[in-house]
Amino acid sequence: MENKTLLTTREIARFLNINEKMVYTLIAEKGLPATKATGKWIFPRHLVEQWLENQTINYPKTADPLPPYHGLLIISGSNDILLDKAISLFNRLYPENVAVFGNLGSLGGIRALRRNLCHIASSHLLQENEQEYNFGIAEEELGQMPGVINFCKREQGLLIGKGNPEKIKGVPDLGRPGIRIVNRPLGTGTRLLLDGELAKEGIKGARIEGYDREVNRHLEVGLEVLSGRADTGPGIRAVAGLLDLDFIPLRWERFDFLIQKDHFFERGVQLFLGLLNEPVFRDLVATLAGYDLDLCGKMVFPHNSTETEEI
Repeated sequence: MENKTLLTTREIARFLNINEKMVYTLIAEKGLPATKATGKWIFPRHLVEQWLENQTINYPKTADPLPPYHGLLIISGSNDILLDKAISLFNRLYPENVAVFGNLGSLGGIRALRRNLCHIASSHLLQENEQEYNFGIAEEELGQMPGVINFCKREQGLLIGKGNPEKIKGVPDLGRPGIRIVNRPLGTGTRLLLDGELAKEGIKGARIEGYDREVNRHLEVGLEVLSGRADTGPGIRAVAGLLDLDFIPLRWERFDFLIQKDHFFERGVQLFLGLLNEPVFRDLVATLAGYDLDLCGKMVFPHNSTETEEI
């Protein structure tokens, strides 16, 4: 079987080494990723591979845990402008420590946390109920709930050129002929949000010019739009403010830090979390649009209602 992006029922049965009837059982009972957008069941291969990994039990633990903290704080996951500024501030205020960031996307950060490659994972993965963030995927990937500390709430949307030359009003316009976008990689919360909004409108990403053109940072999306190489792309309001672009809001999201419990009280982690309550950090937001720090620095928990419990 060639390495196709979308698989048919027969192909997915061969891929999983099961009969076709079992495929339908897995869809109904085990959440096998599938869609009937074409009238027949089709299976996005990358989502099926992710589903298989998430179904794995007795996942091998890393043989080399993080060494005892000696001044190097490792953060990995989703890119954010305010987070970049917080890391720079931390390195300036605590010169005996060094904080570094690995830009892996939300899912990549959680998986780095699982492999004990970082102290903190930054993530904003929207759950299926479109109310909660991060809890479900964190528990699936890590096998237990980590400590979850909110970093900020931020506004996500579409970045568009100043004056909106293409008259884009929202996600439905991305399906118009001639509209060019720039995108974020799979595994990022921003890509997940865009794909969800496209699915609501019945728009297939593959039919949008530029859908497969991916850049790694929010600022890069803004620069592509600013240069005219793209008409729009998903990103945060802060980028629109920095680059003087127009912005179409989609939703406010919760951007969290995930920390394994055995590293939670290490010195670098506690110094970084403590910085979130300092006026010198809060002042950074005055120069940026699209951030809300009401939950910043607080531990959050999954809640049965549509609200998020905090302490």
